[in-house]
Amino acid sequence: MHGHGVLEIVIIFLAAAVIAVPLSRKLGLGAVLGYLCAGVIIGPQALGLVADAEQTLAASEFGVVLMLFIIGLELSPARLWVMRRLVFGFGAMQVLVSALLLGSVLLWLGIDWRAAVIIGLGLALSSTAVGLQLLAERKEMTAPHGRLGFGILLFQDLAAIPLLATIPLLGVAGAANEGDAGAGALRALLAIAALVIGGRYLLRPVFRVVARSGAVEVFTATALLVVVASAWLMQQAGLSMGLGAFLAGLLLADSEFRHELESQIDPFRGLLLGLFFIAVGMSIDLHLLLQSPLPVLGAVAALLLLKSAVLITAARISRMSRRHMLLLAAALSMGGEFAFVVFAEAGKAGLIPLELRNQLNLVVGLSMAIAPLLLFAVDRWVRDTRPKDDRPADTIDHEHPQVIIAGFGRVGQIVARMLRANGIPFTALEHSAEQVDVSRRFGSQIYYGDPSRPDLLRAAHADRAKVFVLATDDPETNIRTARLVRRMFPHLRIVARVRNRQHAFRLMDMSVESVVRETFFSSLFMAKEVLKMLGVPEDVANERSRVFAEHDRKLLAEQHLVYDDEAALIATSREAFNDLDRLFAADTVDDVEDIGEAASGNSDDASAAGGDQSA
Repeated sequence: MHGHGVLEIVIIFLAAAVIAVPLSRKLGLGAVLGYLCAGVIIGPQALGLVADAEQTLAASEFGVVLMLFIIGLELSPARLWVMRRLVFGFGAMQVLVSALLLGSVLLWLGIDWRAAVIIGLGLALSSTAVGLQLLAERKEMTAPHGRLGFGILLFQDLAAIPLLATIPLLGVAGAANEGDAGAGALRALLAIAALVIGGRYLLRPVFRVVARSGAVEVFTATALLVVVASAWLMQQAGLSMGLGAFLAGLLLADSEFRHELESQIDPFRGLLLGLFFIAVGMSIDLHLLLQSPLPVLGAVAALLLLKSAVLITAARISRMSRRHMLLLAAALSMGGEFAFVVFAEAGKAGLIPLELRNQLNLVVGLSMAIAPLLLFAVDRWVRDTRPKDDRPADTIDHEHPQVIIAGFGRVGQIVARMLRANGIPFTALEHSAEQVDVSRRFGSQIYYGDPSRPDLLRAAHADRAKVFVLATDDPETNIRTARLVRRMFPHLRIVARVRNRQHAFRLMDMSVESVVRETFFSSLFMAKEVLKMLGVPEDVANERSRVFAEHDRKLLAEQHLVYDDEAALIATSREAFNDLDRLFAADTVDDVEDIGEAASGNSDDASAAGGDQSA
């Protein structure tokens, strides 16, 4: 690397990131483009401060591995099964249709069919690192296009594995390698089985032992060891390192260590992903671009347009709005990091000549660099224009709250009154200036500011609190705040106000400890009052109310696993109605039986069974 020592290289990378990323974010272009530009500047095509782009790219791929581990942690086998329509339905559609269109264009250009198949499939894959980073930066992972994009990217990561295994079979010496391919497939299956079985029975006991030691640095080292060992095992079997890390995360997704692992790994993931983006920028061949700009830029445009058409079609099938369709296309239409690996393997197999491989790498690198700009432009085009409040946030002088209350409307005020009556110190935050002024006139101590902003939560000393009460009435703000609190202050227990069951499910995805539907308990109380007015004894009405609430709580937990599957959701609601009917029919209290018979005539009311998805 031009004779630079290790420290000099580290200084170059860190300085490039420190200068380029804040500048890029200040311009509203996001961190990814800043890293890519930093890579171009320090790479061999510009200043030449770091010459070996391929070696840097290989080392930095561990950032993608860590990212896939965290993705695995955020899923569970049950949730992955629930997402099967997004992953194996829309994901498979995107890859196959994109590969078919791109391969057809390549065949029309006179490229051999075997090379066209591999190149088409390689270009159909999008960048998991860039795509997820862009969605996460914009806090759109739970938006409709974010969820669909996540499912598609997950399928692409899985699809890259058989694609790499297919390349030797299509290569020049493919026939001679069939036996080796069979042995490789067996080796891959054994490695996956070993990781799944070993991880299932060994990982949790190991982490329990380490956690009891109380040494935070040992816990961090254990987490990194698990990721590295899983990636190494898959690499030895000829598979993607990311697959091993993803499986390890998936096996730990339901464990009590999930959030601690995520908080320990996340800083390493951020740094190494930044290094990966810098390496991608370094690999962009500017000389080749200057030699033939029109063909290269035309290829980039064709790639973005063809993949965008497929992604918009997928979004239209899933009935997304125009805004979400365009944002999905902008975020995922670029090429991906797996394409570099695919083209390198295809070159070794004699399928792609070196010159074509360099051109393809340039097209993929440029598309990844353009993606943040494209998303920025699309967002500006379709953005909703809403007036902004320029009032600065209040200075918070309360340093020792036990509770943070986000949102001081009807719900937040009642919680605050109860806490005040019990002598429990709290800090209340409210983003509506009008609400703050009204509450202060009535003597409430409340601070103005947006509780979904990290700086306000730090100023409110959330790190010293024990419980976070999420009482904001806007579901999207509510979810965004919960995600921020879970990431920044994992020790805080969250009690969240939710509008309906779908809102509750999205918070349950983040392991929020308590979700309270804003109309459920008041409606239940009203129903209990109706029973009493109809002559049901008070103790019986109370017991019926308790049984209904417990039944609905269990139903909410069951439906959380299938809420992405409408057919399964309907089936569980109908089954819940029958279960509740049988449960209440078992009670032999005459007055209650009479009411149950009167209510059975309205059996089509799903809300009576707890199946109302708006409750």
